[in-house]
Amino acid sequence: MVFDSTRFDLQPYAGFDMARYVRRTYCSWENAGWRSLLVQRFEHVPVAEDMELPGAADLHLVLPVAGRTVLETRSGGGWSRHTWAPGRLELRIPDQPVLRRYRGDGPMRSVQVHIPRDTVDSAAARLGGRAVDYEAMSASLAAGDPLIEEAVRAVDRLSDAGDLYAESAAAFLAVHLLTRHSRRTAPRTPTREDARVRAAVAMMRERLADPVTLADIAGEVHLSVFHLVRVFKEATGVTPHRFLTRLRIEEAKRLLRDTDLAIAQVAPRCGFAGPGALSAAFLRHTGTRPSAYRNS
Repeated sequence: MVFDSTRFDLQPYAGFDMARYVRRTYCSWENAGWRSLLVQRFEHVPVAEDMELPGAADLHLVLPVAGRTVLETRSGGGWSRHTWAPGRLELRIPDQPVLRRYRGDGPMRSVQVHIPRDTVDSAAARLGGRAVDYEAMSASLAAGDPLIEEAVRAVDRLSDAGDLYAESAAAFLAVHLLTRHSRRTAPRTPTREDARVRAAVAMMRERLADPVTLADIAGEVHLSVFHLVRVFKEATGVTPHRFLTRLRIEEAKRLLRDTDLAIAQVAPRCGFAGPGALSAAFLRHTGTRPSAYRNS
C-alpha cells in the first residue's frame, strides 16, 4: 500500500508566535531528515492567555508528557474545557483556528505529531472514500487509545530511523485513526438533492479556472445558496467553497507535477487570482508551497 507524503514547513501554524509560548527541543524534519511525518517536542510556558492557534491542514496529534492544567478552548462558540495531563491525547481538528488559555502547575512538555493531509486523504480514499468526520475522530480519541499513544511515543524515540519508517508510521496512524475513530454514516436512500450535488460538482470541474461564486453554483442547480450549502455539506462533508478549493489545489498539483508551466501560469488555470493566492491556498491545504512541491 503506497501513500502520498507531503513536505512540511518547520512551522505548520503560519502566523503563530511560537517563541512567546513554546520552546522546540526536537524536530524530526531538521534532526532526522524526515519528510513524511513531522514529530516535534516542546516545552510550554506555564501560563498562557489568549493564545491564538491558526488552523492547519494536516492532522495534528498532541501527547502531553509533563505538567497538568485545564485547557480552556474557544473555536467559534463558547469556551470548552479539557484536562492536560501526561498520556491524555488530543487531536486538533484540521483547518480550525482556536483561542486557548491555561494556567499550569509546573513545567509542561509535549510530543506533537503532524500527519500530512495527503496521507490522510489517500487512506480515506482506500477505505471507501467517505467524508471524514474530524470532530467525531477528535472526541473519540479523547476517550483514550493506548495504541496511538504508544505509536506517538515510538516515533518520538526512533529518531535514527529513515524516512521509510516515517512514511510507514504516517500511513499506519492515518489508517488506524480513520478505522477506529472516524464515525461512519449509515447508507441512505439517494434523493433528488444528490443529483443536484453531483451537478454542482460537475460545474465546478468544468469551470475550474473561472471566478465561480456560490450564487453561480446555486443558480445552476436551482437551489438557494443556503439550501445548496446545507445539502452539499451533508453529501460531501465539506462546504462548496472548500470542495472547489480542493479541486483547484489538485489541478495545481497535476500541472506542477506534469508540466513545465511557471507558477504564475498555473495560478489562473486553477482559478487563483495570482501566484500569491495560489501559494497561500496551497500552503494551507498541503503544508508546503508550490515551488517546494514541484521540487519534491
